[in-house]
Amino acid sequence: MIASLFATSHAVSDSVSVPSIRWLAILPPIIMIGGAVVLLGLASLVRKPLRVRVSTIATVIISGGALGISLWQWNDVQQHGAHTYVKHAVVMDGFSVLITMLVAIAMLLTALVADGYLRREGTHGAEFHVLAMLSASGAMMMGMANDLIIIFLGLEILSLALYVLTAFNYKRAASGEAALKYLILGGFSSAIFVYGIALTYGATGSTNLTQISDYLSKNVVLTNGLLLAGLALMLVGFSFKVAAVPFHMWTPDVYQGAPSPVTGFMAAVAKAGAFAAMLRVLFSSFGVIETDWRPIIYGLAVLSLVLGAFVALRQRDVKRMLAYSSINHAGFILLGVSAGTARGASASLYYLFAYMFMTIGSFAIVTVLGREGDGDHDISSYRGLAGRQPMLALALAVLLLAQAGAPFTTGLWAKLQVVFAAVGAGEVPLAVIAMVTAAVAAYFYLRVAVLMYAGGGLGEPEGGAGGSAQLGAEGGMTGGGIITGATDGNGPVGGLAWATPAAAASSVTTLNEQILLNDEAAEVAEGDHEPAEPERVPVPALAGLSIALCTGVTVLFGVWPQPLIDFANHATLLFLPK
Repeated sequence: MIASLFATSHAVSDSVSVPSIRWLAILPPIIMIGGAVVLLGLASLVRKPLRVRVSTIATVIISGGALGISLWQWNDVQQHGAHTYVKHAVVMDGFSVLITMLVAIAMLLTALVADGYLRREGTHGAEFHVLAMLSASGAMMMGMANDLIIIFLGLEILSLALYVLTAFNYKRAASGEAALKYLILGGFSSAIFVYGIALTYGATGSTNLTQISDYLSKNVVLTNGLLLAGLALMLVGFSFKVAAVPFHMWTPDVYQGAPSPVTGFMAAVAKAGAFAAMLRVLFSSFGVIETDWRPIIYGLAVLSLVLGAFVALRQRDVKRMLAYSSINHAGFILLGVSAGTARGASASLYYLFAYMFMTIGSFAIVTVLGREGDGDHDISSYRGLAGRQPMLALALAVLLLAQAGAPFTTGLWAKLQVVFAAVGAGEVPLAVIAMVTAAVAAYFYLRVAVLMYAGGGLGEPEGGAGGSAQLGAEGGMTGGGIITGATDGNGPVGGLAWATPAAAASSVTTLNEQILLNDEAAEVAEGDHEPAEPERVPVPALAGLSIALCTGVTVLFGVWPQPLIDFANHATLLFLPK
């Protein structure tokens, strides 16, 4: 009896085809997952919560190891070409290696930023770093996936860890509320994405991207409603993760409520993983029917560009402003996707790489300036930062101007790359819309930068006690003074009044403040006291290192852009396995 059962099981095992695995192809996510498990096991074996510095050092070493392996992969792909492994479910090419590098660097920088944050908030243990590394492994899997099932697994690994990280600061009710919103909407988007995979499988008979491409290229589908429905539902899932309009509703609240290091990590890594999978699916599998999906991407790009830029103008919370800014950036990346060409894919990759440094650096500074409790993110608290901490203000100004597309930064080249790709694909109206929204977006970036370098207090008296001198429309300059319209609390006193140059300059400052701070300057002017000047905030050494690295890369490759452009172009040349 036992012998017969053994023989039967042996026969069954002989009939099961076990795919050959080349471990080099999947080593980076294995390093991330394995490192997270080891770190969690180590933390469970000690009596007290693991020290933050130990977790940070371990995470930096693990991320550095994944980055080193990705460099080895890049060399292997250059020498032997791109190939698929594990029954064609995983592909190792320049595209996947670039995404792996991006995610590993983002994880390393986030670990540096989070070290000071966790110490400041009194949070010990390895949970933050473990969850972040698991999330990063999911993004890596999405970049190297050659099968819709692998993409879904990577998406869920990425998302589930991010849901918990969003609620990580249990002391803030806003953090839990943001996590709940993210979880509910994320669950719906995942269900829609899976439904899209099921419909695609029903239409093509496979979930493998290469086999789907072969099927569509060799068969003429007379009624492709099922296929298009599946593709549309998958685009909904991708659009949610990249925060494209109209699937962006979660973004402002989640960005604002999540711990600031998590927000930066989310903005960089979630976008990288989702856009990598989107590019792989659309270009590798559905390139044959690009005339069907390009108009959808075109519409998503227009909506994201316009809404992201214009709604950000009214935001007073810096994290919400950066949230709408990320929506606008998603619109720019969609320009490259909408082009449907190798140049468009290269431009999107370049944008993702440059954006990663800009957004993590920006949120690193936001983390530092958030002070204890991570709740001080009103734009008014940034006023006069250059006078208190000039290096921090300079770094933030550079990173914000880079996001606006200022010269000598990677932001300029990123925007130009996607715009040129759109123009080359004949999408000139989309390129024009993108440049107009870039001009609009420059206002809210400059708003913060100018505010940091504005001097003086918000409520300085102008023109005597109990009143203020406003610069009148009929004012002019005569000799050593300026003619202004004098007002009191009830309105004009009458006629024109003579003001000294100092008072006139103060009037101009007040007018500028009302433009920069909207209603707050007026509210302060009506009060009887001046708000307290914000104090200097300590900058943790590792957070300062992260800020310096992000700023340095943004400027270095803005002045010398060709290496990064060539890197993105070469990754696109190796996009499809030979």
